[in-house]
Order: sequence, then C-alpha cells, then structure tokens
Amino acid sequence: MSATQHMTKAYAAAQNLRGLREQEADLFLRANAALRQSREGGPLARVRALSDTSRLWRAVIDIVRDPANALPDTLKASLVSVGHAVQREVEREDPDVDFLLAVNADLAAGLGARA
Repeated sequence: MSATQHMTKAYAAAQNLRGLREQEADLFLRANAALRQSREGGPLARVRALSDTSRLWRAVIDIVRDPANALPDTLKASLVSVGHAVQREVEREDPDVDFLLAVNADLAAGLGARA
C-alpha cells in the first residue's frame, strides 16, 4: 500500500473519531480559509472560494428545508434567512468578503468549533 493510501486511510479513521458537529464546523472554517487565501490568490482563487461558499450555503438551505429536519422551526427559518443573505452577497459584483468570513465563523462557533 502506498504512503498516500495509508494517509487516506488514517484520515478516514480519524474522521470517524470526530463528532458530526465538529465536522460540519470544519466545513465553514475551510471555506473561510479559502476566502482569506483568495485575497492574495488572484481572480481564479476568489471565484473558487466564492463558489465554494455559495455551494456550502445552498447545501445548508437544502438540508434545513428538508421536512425530515428536526431542528426547531425558528432556527430553520433563521438559517435559511442567513443562507439567502450569503447567496445575495456572493452574487454581488464585489462581494463583502469580511461579511462572509463573519457569517461562516459565527456558524462554526455555534457548532462548537473555534472560529
């Protein structure tokens, strides 16, 4: 087995040890890392980071709207509202990256991760 395969297997095993909320928070922290890096990475990095942020929030909206989702209705409505605000911001000609960073960090913190 190659070193890459060993690393992949070890990473997968480690993921099983982390809680679901921690894994979810990690997605928002990774999106923020990409957004921060995009400031110096040029237009392609910016487009990629904004696109990833948009896809992440579309997934959140879809999951929250699922009838099987057991979250309280007020929390679901709030998350959908925030998701729509993020989508509008991402679609602007010059998105406010600081706003996107703050929203993602707040959600990650709410999930129990360090922002």
